[in-house]
Amino acid sequence: MQHNNNNGILAVPFRKGTQLSLSSAIKQYISTKYDQHPDMFRQDLDVIDALRRDAVHAREPHPSGVQKLQAYAAQLVWISGKFPIDIGADFTWYPSLGYNTERPIVHNNLQFERANIVYNLAALYSQLAVGSNRSDTDGLKTAASYFNQAAGVLTYLKNEVIPELRITPPDDMDEHSLESLIQLQLAQSQECFWQKAAMDHYKDASIAKLAAKVSDLYNLAGEAGMRSEAISSSWIHHMSAKHHHFAAAAQYRAACDCLEKRKYGEEVARLRDAVACVGEGLKESRGGYLSKIVVEDLSSLKRRVEDHLKRAERDNDVIYLNPVTPKSELKILDRATMAMARIPPQVAKPLEYVGDKGEFGPALFTKLVPYSVHLAVSIYEERRDRMVNQNIITELETLNERVHEILSSLNLPGSIQAFEKPLGLPGTLVQHAEEIRQADARNRLQRSFADIDKLRAADVAVFEEGSELLQAEEEEDNRLRMKFGTDRWTRPESRNEPSQGAKLWTQVAEAEGWFANSASSDGVVREKFQNVESTLAILGGPDREILDFVPSSRRTEIPETLKPAIGRLRSVCNDVTRLETRRSRKAEALREKARGDDIRSDILAEAARLERNQVVATAIVPAHFEDFFEKRLDSLYEPDLEMVQKEGAEQERLLSDLIRVNREFESQKKMAGDKGNRERERALQELENAYYKYKELTSNVEVGRKFYNDLSRIVGNFRDSARTFATERRREARMLEDELSMPPLSGLSLSQRDHAQQSAPSASWTGASNYQQHPAQPPQVQAEHSYSRQQVHSPAEAHIQSWAPAGETVAPQPQQPRANPVQHIWNQEMPLKFASPSGSSVPSPAPPHAGGSNNSNQPSGTWDPNSGIRFG
Repeated sequence: MQHNNNNGILAVPFRKGTQLSLSSAIKQYISTKYDQHPDMFRQDLDVIDALRRDAVHAREPHPSGVQKLQAYAAQLVWISGKFPIDIGADFTWYPSLGYNTERPIVHNNLQFERANIVYNLAALYSQLAVGSNRSDTDGLKTAASYFNQAAGVLTYLKNEVIPELRITPPDDMDEHSLESLIQLQLAQSQECFWQKAAMDHYKDASIAKLAAKVSDLYNLAGEAGMRSEAISSSWIHHMSAKHHHFAAAAQYRAACDCLEKRKYGEEVARLRDAVACVGEGLKESRGGYLSKIVVEDLSSLKRRVEDHLKRAERDNDVIYLNPVTPKSELKILDRATMAMARIPPQVAKPLEYVGDKGEFGPALFTKLVPYSVHLAVSIYEERRDRMVNQNIITELETLNERVHEILSSLNLPGSIQAFEKPLGLPGTLVQHAEEIRQADARNRLQRSFADIDKLRAADVAVFEEGSELLQAEEEEDNRLRMKFGTDRWTRPESRNEPSQGAKLWTQVAEAEGWFANSASSDGVVREKFQNVESTLAILGGPDREILDFVPSSRRTEIPETLKPAIGRLRSVCNDVTRLETRRSRKAEALREKARGDDIRSDILAEAARLERNQVVATAIVPAHFEDFFEKRLDSLYEPDLEMVQKEGAEQERLLSDLIRVNREFESQKKMAGDKGNRERERALQELENAYYKYKELTSNVEVGRKFYNDLSRIVGNFRDSARTFATERRREARMLEDELSMPPLSGLSLSQRDHAQQSAPSASWTGASNYQQHPAQPPQVQAEHSYSRQQVHSPAEAHIQSWAPAGETVAPQPQQPRANPVQHIWNQEMPLKFASPSGSSVPSPAPPHAGGSNNSNQPSGTWDPNSGIRFG
């Protein structure tokens, strides 16, 4: 903890960072993830290292450090649009507050680095305020301005930076710690305005309003500090004492105003309340945790208030005879708020100060394709492929499948082939058989199934590895939660961890669904293959086997009555075949068009336009390219989407003609008699159906292979994220377990001390204290919250609240020592005293108000086991 050497105020200490070559991590990342060579950015790499070195070393209260910290923070915001948050650099920082300031915190997280820099900027403003000359009004205005900026930067850190951290913030950066520090800076800023008003001899009523607001802000700081794990008890005592001190100061000034307005009864009431308040403030000095100057300020204020109270009571009793206003009827004092959190524009809008003519110099890595652009390219390619494959090619394949279903239901083309080619094999069937043989169709499909099985097994293994990591981490967390209890083991469960845990467990459920659905789809495809496997084996065999499978027709000539119907039916079938062939060419051309759709150059130009025109006030993210994506996809693929609609309409017309012509053919065939062609027609149709099923299965296995390849990337990222998450959680668990395993301090009581310790309350401030003597200033006070942090209600506290707004709380007060000395907490400096036999009493260091002991009897010197042991 860091105190000021001037007027007993508190300065936020710096967080200490270690040296790190950020350029090495950036260089490595560029080498592995980008198409550009790191040597292109040699100058930028040197600059980022220099900026970090200057910022990390800016740990002295000098104004030159402000720009160093602001410039590095601004460049971190800029490069976060070009690199991921986990760039590969382990940033190491030591906490500035709490009980583990010597234990480093390490995160591979650019936002964690930025949070530390912003925190140190707030600490610098705070220490610049502390170092200002507060003995004159100009120095007080400067100090107040610095305190306001410190509060503003801390507010920015709390609201803008910490939510982007994606990890649990350190104790001294959690919500309660930052809120306490913000209110503390505002309280000290308001205190500067109060001190300036006193120096400039403002009216007592105005000074009272300023002091009342100072007291409120210190109270808010103390309340937030009690909920923090990093704000020490000594700081909370300081805030509590300041709260009481300025409550007393406000009532004192209000009493002076009453004297001027001849409200003598109210003057006495407010002076009595001021005495009660300053008395509560002095109670915070027990244990020697307040600086000497703070205690002196409290004592000085107490003497002044008591002197005024004696004079006021004497004058009122002798001269004015005004009734003293009851405390419940005292008007609550108004507040005058002067302190206000002010975020410097260089912090609130850092990118406006980065550029060739900017205050922080040119933006770094401008020629590097931003990481967000890489993500945007991936998003566009995924969206394009989905549009091409699902909205166009899949629709065309669905249309083809409908054609095959209609043909198969009509027994085409087998029915006309049986008449056209009564002996031997039809030409189209010979072509299909040759295609099947050339492709080794049956073995090809079996190999594809084996490949899909391997891909699926690999994906399942990677997924199970990641899910087992999560389960192991969850089991360990549950074990430690059971060991320490939910009251002490307060970190969220893995499944509810907001930054990564909940997302990863959601991915587990999604992936399990994907695997279940894919297994079902694989089963359907394999069943389809099993139904046609034997027919494919015949079709892929020699022509002799096919001839043996297809019986010859007993009728060798086509009846004259059937020839016109067969001609019309053949013509429509040829139209359908040409339609299908044309679609295949269109689908292949569309695939080639999609493969050649390289968006990189165009998206780089769009990114440059966004940066140049400052269309966006923050780092570029993929969402900024949405309009660009929509326009490009519409211009390139809208005609193809319209083509699908036209193809569907044309197909319906052809199928209607096909059904009508086939009906005429079937009618003519019945009239001519077709008993000799039935078996041949059935065999030919079965072979044709097997061929089309093979084409369909080929498409199915390609879809399956692509699915498992894409899934491999997804589950790989999931496993890596799970490994990182589990490692980070285990590290946090070890740190928390170490803290909880430390010897318990609950048996200590700072408010109850042995008389020997109370004899030198200020001894702990000689030598080790950061407080120093200073010229006399207006009365001020510093306080610490009692170690037990337990709310205690006492009659004195009721007096303090007479001026405060309804519902406002005051920092809890230390418990009064009990009369029974056995209740004291023993420490190693207290002697053991044996109780005297029943009926006697021994002298004990009980408080003065503890009665009931007969000190005339002396112990016999012999210990009675029945009387027990008393400490103190």
